[in-house]
Amino acid sequence: LRVLRAGGNAADAAVAAAASLNVLEPCMTGVGGDAFCLFYDAASRTVRGLNGSGRSPAALDLQAAQAAARAEGGESQPLALPADSVHCVTVPGAAAAWCDTLALFGSGMPLADVLQPSIELAEGGFAVAPVSALSWRELEFQLTRWAKKGFEHPGVAAFLPGGRAPEDGQWVTNPDLAATFRLLAEKGKAGYYSGRVAQAIVTTVQRMGGKLSLDDLARHSSDEVRPLSITYGDRVVWELPPNGQGLVALLCLAILKEKEGELRALEHNSSGYLHLLAEALRLAFAQGAEAIADPAALAASIGVEWDRAGGGEAGRTRALWDAMLSPSHVAALAAKIDTARAMDDAAAPLPTNCASETVYLCVVDGQGNACSFINSNYAGFGTGIVPDGCGFTLQNRGANFSLVEGHPNALGPSKRPYHTIIPGLMTRKDGAFDCAFGVMGGFMQPQGHVQVVLNMLLHGMDPQAALDAPRLLLEPAPPVHAMNATPASTRCAKSERGLGPLSG
Repeated sequence: LRVLRAGGNAADAAVAAAASLNVLEPCMTGVGGDAFCLFYDAASRTVRGLNGSGRSPAALDLQAAQAAARAEGGESQPLALPADSVHCVTVPGAAAAWCDTLALFGSGMPLADVLQPSIELAEGGFAVAPVSALSWRELEFQLTRWAKKGFEHPGVAAFLPGGRAPEDGQWVTNPDLAATFRLLAEKGKAGYYSGRVAQAIVTTVQRMGGKLSLDDLARHSSDEVRPLSITYGDRVVWELPPNGQGLVALLCLAILKEKEGELRALEHNSSGYLHLLAEALRLAFAQGAEAIADPAALAASIGVEWDRAGGGEAGRTRALWDAMLSPSHVAALAAKIDTARAMDDAAAPLPTNCASETVYLCVVDGQGNACSFINSNYAGFGTGIVPDGCGFTLQNRGANFSLVEGHPNALGPSKRPYHTIIPGLMTRKDGAFDCAFGVMGGFMQPQGHVQVVLNMLLHGMDPQAALDAPRLLLEPAPPVHAMNATPASTRCAKSERGLGPLSG
């Protein structure tokens, strides 16, 4: 609000809020993680996007990651890095994303003014909120594990006042983070990706056995991207393209649009309704497993014809995504759904991280511009590694890479992983803004997007009711969860269709 009152727009205010939440909820988000943005420009009635995710170290290849995973996790053929591996540290993209959001979509307000409220919070202190204190305490092990492994880790003291996680209501300051923000405010991206902060990141990561280098940080850049969309009724639903999983949400909605007549005839969250939803999600996740990765390494094994020839890398990948959302491909997928039984071979194994350790926020300003913004460390404090004297933790986003050779999302040098955090946005067919939306929870996010959109468009719920309504959550074991309250009759009927028990 302070930034908006000072003349800033929705993009300026979103970055200010993201930075302040880094101070207030460091176990959820921070400048050591990644960020993504969808921006609605009211003057032009256009939606633009920013991919602020980082890449793996150039010196880390698949074979080295497989060897590290075997040593750290004890598995002979690991499918992914352990979430606490130092090799899960990818280049933090949030700092550049904040700067680029202002440069591309902002009002012209200086970065220093946008960051000033968060600098004051970090220096002057704040009372830790109850939910944050609970998460901080539950995730304290992420911060202490490096010292327990025998590594010097002085930076972690910024998050353990008195040697432990703060209590509810305890007054906390973070002068190290304030100093980091001051450098970013004064020097822009150079204040983070070179100089003292960059050196601290690299020194600390390498001390823990990682391969991140100064060159990795210096080469980092955000990407302005053209969002993907589908039309559902009189609304257009917008998501960012891969390496994020917004494609899963759009594909699921497109499949359910094919089944809209059946869906409308069913009671909200009845067993039949949840069955259609679960099957569409399984199909969409299976497709996403082959098409969500660093765009330079996408597969062609998902049973869809697409133009691999012209247009360069951007043109080729766009052709794939457009083909996946084409009416013919969507209709073929929808035809696989049996309303009486679950499919046996619908989906690749679903990922397991559906925790809600992320922050999503949206801002609409007085001119009608809207910013849908999401920022995360991934799992809580991420790796829990705190660069010396910097006041933030480094993400563990590399845990999302596959260690299976030949997989499109297989870990490789300077590569972006499959990414879970996704902002959403809706417009009307005439281009007018409708709403910005998002949820938290790792691989829950496209599932949540689909259900929030359906709640609003099919069931006439207002945004708060759409968010509050019980949700289905697919996970590997048990394969289906019911978030919040779902009738026992629905749980039993869903199990009878063959997908597995509902729990929650």
